[in-house]
Amino acid sequence: TALGLLAELKKSDTKPTAITYSAAISACEKGGSEYTHTALGLLAELKKSDTKPTAITYSAAISACEKGGSEYTHTALGLLA
Repeated sequence: TALGLLAELKKSDTKPTAITYSAAISACEKGGSEYTHTALGLLAELKKSDTKPTAITYSAAISACEKGGSEYTHTALGLLA
């Protein structure tokens, strides 16, 4: 899975990129509402790293919020700001 591959990269000497995180966040979005919190956690993790999120990363996170339902509306709007 994308999350498994990301975990493996973190264990190795290979630093995950924004593309790697975007793919994992997108996979969470496709998994539905039960993975929305995980997607947002990955975005937060990426923001804490030296790597900057891209427009694609934010798009995937916003899509994950949409799948999460109305409780994530404000979070999605915050990502647009």
